[in-house]
Amino acid sequence: MKLNILFTFLLISWVVNAQEDAKIIENMYNTSLSNGMSYSWLDHLSNEIGGRLSGSDGARRAVEYTKSELEKLGLDKVWLQPVMVPKWVRGAKESGYFTTGMDRHELHICALGGSVATPREGLIGEVIEVKGIDELKSLGPDKVKGKIIFFNRPMEPTLIETFRAYGGCVDQRYSGAMEAGKLGAIGVVVRSMNLRLDNYPHTGAMTYGDLPENLRIPSAAISTIDAEALSMALSNDALLKLSFKQDCRQFDDVESFNVIGEIRGSEFPNEFIVVGGHLDSWDMGDGSHDDGAGVVQSMEVLRLMKFQEQRPKRSIRVILFMNEENGLRGGRKYAEEAKFNREQHILALESDSGGFTPRGFSFDCSDEEFDQVKSWEHLFKPYLIHYFEKGGSGADIGPLKTEGIVLAGLRPDSQRYFDYHHTSIDTFDAVNKRELELGAATMASLVYLFDKYGLKDKKNIPIKN
Repeated sequence: MKLNILFTFLLISWVVNAQEDAKIIENMYNTSLSNGMSYSWLDHLSNEIGGRLSGSDGARRAVEYTKSELEKLGLDKVWLQPVMVPKWVRGAKESGYFTTGMDRHELHICALGGSVATPREGLIGEVIEVKGIDELKSLGPDKVKGKIIFFNRPMEPTLIETFRAYGGCVDQRYSGAMEAGKLGAIGVVVRSMNLRLDNYPHTGAMTYGDLPENLRIPSAAISTIDAEALSMALSNDALLKLSFKQDCRQFDDVESFNVIGEIRGSEFPNEFIVVGGHLDSWDMGDGSHDDGAGVVQSMEVLRLMKFQEQRPKRSIRVILFMNEENGLRGGRKYAEEAKFNREQHILALESDSGGFTPRGFSFDCSDEEFDQVKSWEHLFKPYLIHYFEKGGSGADIGPLKTEGIVLAGLRPDSQRYFDYHHTSIDTFDAVNKRELELGAATMASLVYLFDKYGLKDKKNIPIKN
């Protein structure tokens, strides 16, 4: 009899909670779609400020703007967290071409972030095409010395998870110049990380590692159409000459900031839930998808939480990280200070995959924690959010990884993401208002559930200050 009563009580409690959760999540979506702020914030960030490369005036203005907007939300605390960041400047617009006989093919080309400049008059040389770093190393210095290396491994088009396709070839962009420099090459051009054929070159970070300065060679990306044309031309004329010119420069590190806002928890104020995106962007477009979308969605999460009748149980922070694109200094700085202050984080959620239609989340967590997350999956089904999988989370929240924290990444539809990624067309007009707002509501809903229920293996005991 007692067991029947207990079972009935638990069943009623579960039904009541499920109904309450469904109603609050519905309100999250309704508010974001009908009265959201994310799109207008992105409009200003993209069209009034523009590119926000670390150390630039755009990055400084973005810090000032987002801090001001967070203060308007009436959060309990808004502050700037200082962090030293690299300052790399692209300089004058790049140019390049290759010649076959009397024909000259102009290149759509851009310097890779962190690259050194070419000589003032430009660089010219014969070209060796390779599909990757291993093939380059197999050639040895005798064949590579004095040549321009052309890395031409495309993204794999059959992979539905386009970030896997990106991961499968980005090493040639990141480390190609370092490895080619060791073998005596004079320059590197890389096929843009893009699944379609177009004339937009894609920039992105590269490294020289600990290579001496005299071995550091210029590195640039060319468009996918130009990569196809260059490869075809090389098959007909292995001795063709390629020339390119770029004027980039690396300066000393400068001070910048992570922008942080917080709602203080009512019951468990020393348990932290963080949500964020990176405030910096590359300099060629205005960074609307990468990662203006993640920034404004994360800001909207706290605004939606403020709309709830009850104050959150746990402290919820939005973190707008600086310097994800070419250093990850902001993410590391936040994790370093969190560890020093012995802060207990239970969830870190990042949006850095574009502002497209949300499909769900990937989670870096234990099996027990993932079972808890899966039990909430039905609450997202009405919004066509079906993707709940274990996997990666996000670069900026990665340094927070410890036992007892769930790391999560918002997963939008990624099929068009690499059309825009790191290009001059990553602009405000490429973002759909409704898709952006759906993503913000999806993130807020997950934050709400973690705030209400905490982690499965933790006792919900209020911590007194």
